[in-house]
Parts: sequence; structure tokens; C-alpha cells
Amino acid sequence: MTEPGVTRLLDRFMADVSAAVPLVALWAHGSLAFGDFQPGRSDLDLVALVGAEPTDAQRERLRALHQLLFAEAPFADKLHCTYLPRQGAGDAGRAHPTWALGEWFERPVSPVGRRELTTGALVLTGPSPVGELPGVSDAELTDFIRRDLRDYWLPVTAKPELWVHDAWVDAAMLTFARASVTLRDGRLVTKREALEELRAQGAPAAVIEDIHRRRYGTADGPGTEEWLHRRGELARAFVRAGIEATTGSPVSPHRPPEPA
Repeated sequence: MTEPGVTRLLDRFMADVSAAVPLVALWAHGSLAFGDFQPGRSDLDLVALVGAEPTDAQRERLRALHQLLFAEAPFADKLHCTYLPRQGAGDAGRAHPTWALGEWFERPVSPVGRRELTTGALVLTGPSPVGELPGVSDAELTDFIRRDLRDYWLPVTAKPELWVHDAWVDAAMLTFARASVTLRDGRLVTKREALEELRAQGAPAAVIEDIHRRRYGTADGPGTEEWLHRRGELARAFVRAGIEATTGSPVSPHRPPEPA
């Protein structure tokens, strides 16, 4: 991590959170931890281990500090954080207070996130996740990934209007590629490695290069409407066929995607 603005953001964030709740540790996973972080493009995926379940008043303070950061600080729109109480951190199905995508809600730390944390977290302060969080078994990880592909991403392929947007194309293509590697080899890979997996699987080259350019190169601005629709159809067909082959679950054309 070499971007000074990101370092300043994380320093400010740690100070603000420490003033709002009893912060035990702050961990980064995802691209920030695994060496694929792209300032302004990658998410800052964080988990805060706190001494106790946040009270209603503490939750309000946390939400307010996130809203202020979101409004004031560069890169803060990419900062996501889940607040995990130390006692009960081993309950993988439990939902926890979370700020992500400019919103405050509750969600669990997924098995993928927990595996990332226990195999390669970037410890920003406090103890390591190893010893604080239980490990995720291979069976638990693969079961989660298969269900995510079948129950979330497969229905998304029945909604062509979503696929004209960069975010949906990128997330679907890269999620499928990363899932493929984990289900096949048991490894978690970066988004850069996922692009190589897409090439190896014979994904449409123009779509791969479009994603690569926007994530790692200089984006030339939005494409033409014709290209966006063509890209969406190529990506949608590839992801749908890949998930159906992986899970053995044909998509229902009338099933809408679940909320993100």
C-alpha cells in the first residue's frame, strides 16, 4: 500500500473508531491484504474486532463517523467495515453491524472473508485473526461458494438490464473465476489472477481486456451503448454457462436476483 491518501484515511479511521467503541483489532482482507490493491478502484475491506457488542448509542456514533468520512475523505467511498464482537466472533452465521457501499446494515463475515482473514490478513492494529477466529474448513468454504453461485449469481444472469453496468460485469466475471479456482484447487486468488483464469477458460477476450483496462490501466470513459449491450450479453452468457456447468443448476428466466 503506497498511496498516502489511503494511509491517512486508515489512520483517521482507526482513531475515530477507537474513540467510538473499544477497538481490539483492525484487520484488512481482500486486495489490500493480498497485494492487488488499486487506489481509487479497489475496496478497502476491513473487519474491526471490538471488545463487546456495540450498544445502540455506539452504533449511531459508528454510522455517523462513516457518513462523515464518506463525505470528506478521499477513498472513503471504498471503505467497508464489519464490527465483530470478540465474544461470539466464532459464530459464522451471525450478522454484525456493517458499513459498505455508503450504507449501514448487518451481515455476517462470509466464509470467504474468514478464510482470507485467517490465511493472510493485513493486521492494522491489535492481535492477528489467527487465534481470534476459528478456521474455515474446506467443506464449509466450497459449500458457501456453490450456494453463492447458485442462489445469487445465477439468478442475476436472468436480468440482462444489470449487465450494461461495469460493476455487475466486473463482479460477476471475477467472482465466477475466483470461485472456479477455489472449487478446483482450494486456493483463494486475487482479481488479477482471476483475469488469467478467465483467459484460461476461454472467456470473451474483449470483455477480459475491458475489465483489465478499467482496473489496471487507463479507462477511456464509458463505451458506446452498442458495446455496453454487446459486452453485457457476452459476459452474461459466459457466466451463466459456467455456473450451470459448475453447479448443475439451470437458471429460471423469471427468478430475480436477491438484494446485494
